[in-house]
Amino acid sequence: MGKTTKDALGESLKRLLLHTTLDKITVKDIVEECGVNRQTFYYHFQDIFDLLSWVFIQEANKTLQENRTCNTWKVGFLQTLCYIKEHKKLVLNVYRSVSRETLERYLYYATYGLLKHVIEEEAEGMCVAEKDKKFIADFYKYAFVGLVLEWIRLGLKEEPEEIVIQLGTLIEGNLKKDLQKFNQKRPVIQRKDLV
Repeated sequence: MGKTTKDALGESLKRLLLHTTLDKITVKDIVEECGVNRQTFYYHFQDIFDLLSWVFIQEANKTLQENRTCNTWKVGFLQTLCYIKEHKKLVLNVYRSVSRETLERYLYYATYGLLKHVIEEEAEGMCVAEKDKKFIADFYKYAFVGLVLEWIRLGLKEEPEEIVIQLGTLIEGNLKKDLQKFNQKRPVIQRKDLV
């Protein structure tokens, strides 16, 4: 029952976001749309931002579940972009509201999850420290999310397939090269070496 109620609250929020920005939606609006009381809402979520984060994480997990490998990451990223484009009104209403941070966190979560698995696969047989793998994943995560946020800011005009083709062309083979750079003991850099 708990998951069903959470799903229903999430669907209500998504329906409301088709018509207005998040900063104009109240818990009262959500529970009335859903047909439950405020107590039920607060049993599951701290506030509207908590609900929105939960919705985005559920969507990311569905979208990326099967597409976190070297051979399938493009499909996962394409599905994420297609989800954003299919839910354009909802995404733009979140982007234009006070919760833009929530959208950014969703994108960081989805992208990092995708990249981390790919990096682990590419690093197989190498001796790369976890902190270095995280650094590489973070580097690409920020690049990917920056592109997506700019795409959203400009109104999602470019087709998702075009973006994925460009990204694929740009990073094809680069993850492995980046990992190989970290696959050896690096010299200690001293301050005097930087001058």
